[in-house]
Amino acid sequence: MIQRIQSLYLLLVFLASFGLAIGAKSQWGGSDFSSKTELFVFAEALFMGFLALGSLLKYKNRQQQFVLNRINLLLHLFLLGFFVYRSLNLSGGDSPEKGIGMLIPVFSIVMLVLANRAIKHDEDLVKSADRLR
Repeated sequence: MIQRIQSLYLLLVFLASFGLAIGAKSQWGGSDFSSKTELFVFAEALFMGFLALGSLLKYKNRQQQFVLNRINLLLHLFLLGFFVYRSLNLSGGDSPEKGIGMLIPVFSIVMLVLANRAIKHDEDLVKSADRLR
């Protein structure tokens, strides 16, 4: 499991998603949420983290791992679009708080694409080995 490069990519996505969830929780008031958007970002980041962990644990079934990564990729794209929409509607100029959280979904998207490419490469390698038998 850990010797495959996509496991490292998925572990980084898992850590980034939970980092985003912890950052969302600490940035917006500690123990309680003041709006539904904060709760949405926290819940989606947790879900994406658990989805990456589930995909990491499906290392024996590459097809399911590939599908889970695609779903996670779509969720990250949706969250990135939400962040862009929210940052365009915020007032206050160019404050660093507006754009720093948008880097985590971009990083995760890149890692998920690299993981899917590595999974596809492994699947092609197994299929070519099966042809030789």
